[in-house]
Order: sequence, then C-alpha cells, then structure tokens
Amino acid sequence: MKLPFSLGNRDDSPESNQALPATGGLWNGDAASMDQDVQGLSELYSPDKAGESHVYDIVDVLLDTGKITDEQQAEIRSRQKANPSRDGVELLAETGWIEMPDILAAKAKLYDMEFRHITPEDVDRQAFEMLDVDYIRDTFVCPIAQEDGILVVATSEPTNVFAIEDVKRQTQMDIRTVVCSREDIEAVCDSLKQVEKIDYNLDDIISDMTDVEIVQDEEEESEDLERMAGQSPVIKFVNYVVSNAIREGASDIHIEPRDKSMKTRYRIDGVLFEMMQSPMKMHPAIVSRIKIMSNLDISERRLPQDGKISVIVGGRAIDLRVSTLPTSHGEKVVIRVLDSKSILRGLEQLGMEQDVMNTFAEQIALPHGIMLVTGPTGSGKSTTLYSALSQMDGDKLNISTVEDPVEYELDFCNQVQAKEKIGLTFAAALRSLLRQDPDVIMVGEIRDNETARVAVQAALTGHLVLSTLHTNDAASSVTRLVNIGIDAYLIAASLNGVLAQRLVRRICPNCKEVYEISEHMRKYVERAGVRPKKLLHGKGCDQCRGSGYLGRVGIYEFLVIDDMFRDMINKDPSVGNMRKVFHESGCNSLFDDGMIKVKQGLTTIEEVLRVTEVYGKNEDEEFVENVE
Repeated sequence: MKLPFSLGNRDDSPESNQALPATGGLWNGDAASMDQDVQGLSELYSPDKAGESHVYDIVDVLLDTGKITDEQQAEIRSRQKANPSRDGVELLAETGWIEMPDILAAKAKLYDMEFRHITPEDVDRQAFEMLDVDYIRDTFVCPIAQEDGILVVATSEPTNVFAIEDVKRQTQMDIRTVVCSREDIEAVCDSLKQVEKIDYNLDDIISDMTDVEIVQDEEEESEDLERMAGQSPVIKFVNYVVSNAIREGASDIHIEPRDKSMKTRYRIDGVLFEMMQSPMKMHPAIVSRIKIMSNLDISERRLPQDGKISVIVGGRAIDLRVSTLPTSHGEKVVIRVLDSKSILRGLEQLGMEQDVMNTFAEQIALPHGIMLVTGPTGSGKSTTLYSALSQMDGDKLNISTVEDPVEYELDFCNQVQAKEKIGLTFAAALRSLLRQDPDVIMVGEIRDNETARVAVQAALTGHLVLSTLHTNDAASSVTRLVNIGIDAYLIAASLNGVLAQRLVRRICPNCKEVYEISEHMRKYVERAGVRPKKLLHGKGCDQCRGSGYLGRVGIYEFLVIDDMFRDMINKDPSVGNMRKVFHESGCNSLFDDGMIKVKQGLTTIEEVLRVTEVYGKNEDEEFVENVE
C-alpha cells in the first residue's frame, strides 16, 4: 500500500485542523461532501488485484538482469507453489537454464555484495592464514585480503551470517564480504594450505627398535624403561602415530597389546580402522614414552591412569587426553584427540535442517529456561553445545560452564573443571556459579538429582541453562528427569526444549554412485517416500579407506515444550505418552530427518538404520519406528 503523504511531517496547527471535517463520532456534513471525502480516502488505499505478493528474491534478480525469461520465471513460481519447501535456487539448478556463477552473481546483487572470481594469486597469504584451512573448507568463508584494517572475506554462502560473525570474533577485525564460487575457495585452499610433511619411514623406525630389549614387569627397572622411552626411534614412532592420526581426522588412537604384536587403531568417523601392527617388544617403550609426555607415573603399570598432552601439529594447538588401562597382555592406551578448531562450528555446519536450526537458534536466545541436548556417547552433543555458545555475545553475557573434563579451551566463557574427589561436583560448582552473576550456564551433564534440582532452580530464577542428558530420544528426556526425582510441575515450568541427535557417516564425494538397494532395505525406503533408483552410496576408494564414507553429518529431532506439552507433562509424563504426543505434533523424528539426508544424497539408508535402530517386523505389517 502506498500513501501519498508523509506520516512523519504532521501539522498540528489550528489552521490545519480546520481543513478536516468535524466529527464527534457521527458525520456532521452533507451527503455530497461525504461522498467526496470517501472518494478521496479511497485514493489513499487501493488493494493490489494483480495477485499475491512475494519477497523480492534471486528469481526476480535474474529476470531483471535478463538471465531468464518471463516464461521461465512463471515456471519457477509455479514449481515453488507446488513445493513450498523448495527455494528458487534449488529449482533453478534443476532446470539447467542458468549456470551456478550467474546464480551466485544474482545472490550477491540481492544482498548488495560484490561478486568476484577468486584465484590463488588474488589471495593475500597473510590474510588467508588467519583462519585454519579445515575451518575455511567447512564454512566456505575464506579471508582474501586486508584493506585499511578491514578483513575482506569471500564466501559462497552470503546468507551464512553465523559463520561471518564467527570469523569476525576469531580475527577481531571488521569484515567486508564478497561472493565467489565454492570451486574458487576449494582451489585457494588446495593451493595455499600448508602440508606438514613427515619424513618418517615407519619400516626404518620399527627396524631401529628391534634391538630394544623386553622390559620385565618389575618396578626397579623403571629407570631403564625411561631411558628406552627417550631413544630416538621411540620418539619418532609416537610422533608419527599422533601426527598421522590428526592428518587422517581420527578422534581416538588405540594402542592395544596382543599376544605377539601391538595393534594401533584409529577411530575415524565413529568407526575403528586398524592402521598397523608392530612387534610386541616395542610396546613397553611406546607406553612409557606416552606416559612421560602426559606426566604419568611410568613405574605404575597395575592401575589405570589419566593424563593430558598439549602438542602443536601443522601450526595449530591440539590437546590429547590419555587413558591407560592394565590388560592381560600389558597396558592398553587410548588417546582422545581434542581439536578446538574442529568443534567450533556454526549451527548451519552441523547438518540441521533450516526449520530445526531456526527453532534451535530461537531457543538458545531465550533469557531463561533449560535447553537439553540428548543422545549416546559420541553423538556430537558437546559440539552442538559449544556451537550454541559460540553464537552468543561473550562480551555482553557472562557465560560459564561446568564440565568433567574440560575438553576444549574456549576463550569466550569461564570454564570450571568438576573434581568429585575434592567435593567440587557438578551441583557444587553450579551453586557457586549462581553467585557469580551468570547469564548463561552450560552443565556438562545432568546425571543426578542434586545437579538436576540446581539446574531447575537456576532456570526458574532467570538463567539460561544448557546441558546434556543420556536418553535415546527427545520425548523420553522428560521421563528421565521425573525418574531422577524432579517434580513434573517444575519440569513443565523450566524446560524449554530438547534436541536429540545422532551422527551418521557422509557418503564419500570421491566415489559416490547410484546403486541398487536390497529388497529388505527397499521396504523402508519406499514407505519413507524415497525413490530407490535414485539412492547413492560410496563404492570405496583410497581417500575413504575403502569404506565409502568420508566425514559425518548430524540427524536431529527437536521437541519444543509448548503449552500443550506442559499440560501433558503435568498430567502424564510417562515415556509412552510423551512419545505419542511428540509424534502427533508432526515433528520429524530422528529417522525422518535421516531419510531427508538420504534424499539429499548425504548418507545411506543403512547408516540411518544403524544409528536409529528402526526396523519393520515383516512385510505385511506397517512400518514402525523403534527408537533406541
């Protein structure tokens, strides 16, 4: 609606008031003047009869710039109307009418940004090295220059405001954004990344260590063991194992003694891969070297020990959490690789669908209440919570965490290490934090009644509490809190939402291909509305170690506690009732979200079934979902 006058320059003088008809709730003028005034008012507002309005988008930009025709625009609008969940970019890409650079140029014009073709020669290496290469590949935000104290970044996702803000926070610089293609960013990363070359020959190292004598299990020989742990081949072997694990993207290193050999395995994308077998005579010296690095007692081989190592690999700091465990063949060592660069991701990088991400962002922006993230060990709960905290303004908010252990050092919040041996439990630390004037509190895990009660108290007194809970789905979290001992009315009053999640492996992009699924899997796929002939998998290649998968992506279900759920919690907080109400609400379950990822070609139906445990009883029965 267009108004032919400005509301901001109203004249309140008596003369101006005389020009208006005097009304006292009734019309005092004659019929002719009334008709004239009504006609004048009708000119102020005239409904648009051309049809429904829409937001000016990329399709309009392409039409205005002559990249598509009126007929093509009408076709896209028709498809959008038939598929409201699809945006214009997806539909345009499917038609093949226009190339991706033109789409990106239109997106840049829509957001009033510059579109550039970026080459490695155009990029200032000093600016590029302000961010880690892996972070650039994950977010597609690449620093390319510094101009008058402003960092110029190129991105293929100009709507990814979270990533832009995160870059601004990391670099402590003002940002100017230009748009480029993903291929340009990949080419820059491939050209400018620093590859750490390790000149270790593993066969030579093992050969050098064959002269190391077997150390008997006697405490008095610990000095000899320490001397052996300092020998060059031992140091080289441990350095190789650690640096190679980080380069392979492993989350854990397992060093396992066997009867006649020592096995080294890496956990990559949630699955263990055997990397090498070494002579058993190497094992005592290798374990002692790791103990020395983590300040553990090398003479104690009968009890488990825990330690921590800080190393620098490829120019970035990595923390290694070490755990030793006596076994029948010797001490087994597991090293957890903790890379803070890999865990601080924007919400859009976690794999959430747009509606889930928007709702989650709204929930973590609330001033008070409890937000829970649930799932089994290794399902990415910590990554989700840290990503949520990274979206908050640490300069204006007092953000504090209680963790056991503190795995990642974050510079935008205050982190407290729980130590039960000295009485610093989750609950005790949480009580102390409440006297520290907090705005946001993150509790590593709600595992007992005392911690749950303090968390509820904090939420009810005006604090936002983020935490994790070990439950199999979102709906059963309410019942778990009741079982812990929290009254249902307190849960209904304090709980804002529950996000359940799992991690599924991504199909390797280097060996992705269409494949024929088995008849058993076909039932699940067809009942989920997916066409079997368009499903993808990885056939296996060197880059994915023959597994067909490379990397992981999250699948989610999100329960928002609204008034209906609050009433149901007060009436019947049983698991069956909570799940029934959740499914009746129409929200996507873990399996539903997994099938969306299958449709998008990100993962396979086998992976979704593996992490959600969804089964059909037989061919004649309806499809059922049996959540873990």
